[in-house]
Amino acid sequence: MSEQPLLNVSDDSLGKVEIAPEVIEVITGLAASEIDGLYAMRGNFASGVAERFGKKAHSKGVKVELTENGIVIDLYVILQFGVSIPHVAQLLQTNIRQTLKNMTALEIDEINVHVVGIQMDSPEEATGKTNS
Repeated sequence: MSEQPLLNVSDDSLGKVEIAPEVIEVITGLAASEIDGLYAMRGNFASGVAERFGKKAHSKGVKVELTENGIVIDLYVILQFGVSIPHVAQLLQTNIRQTLKNMTALEIDEINVHVVGIQMDSPEEATGKTNS
């Protein structure tokens, strides 16, 4: 589990609602996967090993940091060749911000998109199949 504290969303007479940063990572990963032009999210060694054993890592390529100024999200993505990088990055930021607002009512301070690669081949070309 992360060393980061929980986010206090609501504290009223009925009780307290807290959200772990890992939940924000998963929601961010799912919202990012909805955008056309995104090929994959870049993960670390642990998420790669987990996926080999069949566990889907929805938070792969997402880092959530709680700062004094608010919530900062860093997204590490691999885009498809031929897409407009600024356009896809803006779509990612908009969709993630809106999804988190709808699901958690949290305002995000920053969503930083780091493009770490471009996928040059389509999956069909990589396997040698053609659509003839």
